[in-house]
Amino acid sequence: MTEYEKMISSKLYNSTDPELIKLRNKAQDLCYEYNLLRPSDKDNQQDIMSRLLGSIGSRYEIRAPFYCDYGFNISIGDNFFSNFNTVFIDCSRIVIGNNVMFGPNCCIDGAGHPTDTVRRNEGYEYAYPITIEDDVWLGSGVHIMPGITIGRGCVIGAGSIVTKDIPPYSLAVGNPCHVIREITDEDRTRNWDR
Repeated sequence: MTEYEKMISSKLYNSTDPELIKLRNKAQDLCYEYNLLRPSDKDNQQDIMSRLLGSIGSRYEIRAPFYCDYGFNISIGDNFFSNFNTVFIDCSRIVIGNNVMFGPNCCIDGAGHPTDTVRRNEGYEYAYPITIEDDVWLGSGVHIMPGITIGRGCVIGAGSIVTKDIPPYSLAVGNPCHVIREITDEDRTRNWDR
């Protein structure tokens, strides 16, 4: 089994593998090109994202700077918005549904490292998939940890660190992120509240 196959299968893998380094360098070069484009240069932005990401739907805006490890492990649906400084650590699959919004400085982090110093210093990592379902809004500075699913219709408050799955239609905040209430039809008649 190759290191890539181990990585994508959520097994311990060595991140210093030459093939993985080559794949990361390719993605980082594309991110570099993307981040140097003028904000008005939509055609070249779309061209780079089509070469970088595994898939992306229609009607999207990804504001630079944008960073990812591999790119091809990321799948994004229609009508996606990502504000400045989004980071995807996509050592495993990251699947994002339709109508999803990210505030600035969000990190979708599918990778982790062993707690023991020997394996960590040898370059070993693990990665677990992340799923963000349809109609989700992540506030500024949200961090999503490996293996998490954010259910449909959720709002994750600014600065939250998500360490456990969040059920659909939940308003969740904090470190660690926790559900504070369900999102209901009543929310259509009021602005953001605590």
